[in-house]
Amino acid sequence: MELRRGRRSPEVLKRVVELGGNARSYKEASHTLQRQTEIKITTKETQTLTEQTGTDWAVARDEQVEQFKQGTLERLHAQAPEVAAVMIDGAYIQTRAAAGSQGVHGQGWHEFKCASLATLSSTVSAIDPQPEPPAKFLNPERVKRIVTEVAERHGPVNSAPKPQAESKPKPKRKKPRTCLTRRVVRLVTTFVASLRTSAEFGYMAAAETFLRGLDLAKRKGFICDGLLYNWTIYETHFRQLGFIPILDFLHLLTHLYTAAQALESSPWRAWQRYEQWLRWAWAGERAALLKALQQASAKVGLPPPNAQEHDRRAVLARTVTYVVNNYDRIDYPRYRKQGLPYSSAPVESAVKQFCRRVKGSEMFWIAPGAEGALQVRAAYLSQDNRVERLWARPVQAHAYGTNWRDIAA
Repeated sequence: MELRRGRRSPEVLKRVVELGGNARSYKEASHTLQRQTEIKITTKETQTLTEQTGTDWAVARDEQVEQFKQGTLERLHAQAPEVAAVMIDGAYIQTRAAAGSQGVHGQGWHEFKCASLATLSSTVSAIDPQPEPPAKFLNPERVKRIVTEVAERHGPVNSAPKPQAESKPKPKRKKPRTCLTRRVVRLVTTFVASLRTSAEFGYMAAAETFLRGLDLAKRKGFICDGLLYNWTIYETHFRQLGFIPILDFLHLLTHLYTAAQALESSPWRAWQRYEQWLRWAWAGERAALLKALQQASAKVGLPPPNAQEHDRRAVLARTVTYVVNNYDRIDYPRYRKQGLPYSSAPVESAVKQFCRRVKGSEMFWIAPGAEGALQVRAAYLSQDNRVERLWARPVQAHAYGTNWRDIAA
């Protein structure tokens, strides 16, 4: 049957928006709806419904932020969680100008930011429950994959020439060491995503934290990479709430690996250097790590003003600066004892889920449409009842027609 604009049943409308927010494209969503329900709806109609719904949900989010600023926002849960974690990451999507002649004009890259807010289950330990680094951090092939994945998501955090192909002895397998390793289990996770500025996004993350009562948790961590705006958000909203700042370990690992590759001409020596630095970082021996990096940087010399990004001197100098700037956020034994995560991998995994919908070589978004799509995606990825709450709100007539509630499903 034909689905006419302005005459959409609530159930059909919800299905269109769910598919529009979760499929890889609006075209795919339109085809899926027709295949599953025999309802014909154009790609443009699917886009309009999804983005206008998302825009309405963005309005609801902004209302909560304003209530948070005014001190009138009510919590969803009165009971304080035992453990909580807030993680922030982002990615770039392609945007374009809203008006103009046929074709894409005014295109460029625009960053969207994502926050993962989770309640956790873990235990406190008097001693480090995992004194040895995970095996994957000591496996050359797996470390290369980690570094490559970080570079693909964020760009090369510390560009260095690729190591020369050279045979090196395989690392000896060590017998597993008995330790008190325990899992940090994620319970309920919700997401906030937006193209807005970092200052505005900080309030969104803080409002969601308050709404869910994560600020009341007995143990709580704020985990992200070393980008300045992440830690500006932390200083503005989360330090005063008692969140412990934690630098994502995978980003630190990537810096150490590329710095070792830049320092040593032999891949085998570079690996030995990386492993020593990695073990110091894992053990929280920050002073030893920083001293070794400073000595390595002094050995190659300071980079000249016109140094290329992959210049070994520039690579070492950036690594020293990175460790200095994050010195108070790399006490990993302390975090493990408190049962807190040491990696922001969960939010980076979530960013991939967002990118699956909003990022592609042929996707050029008008910013308001992208903001709406991000809200729909965030709502359906969140593990609370956000979708139900949002659909229970009064629906804006401009998006669905004035009589949609009167049509039978």
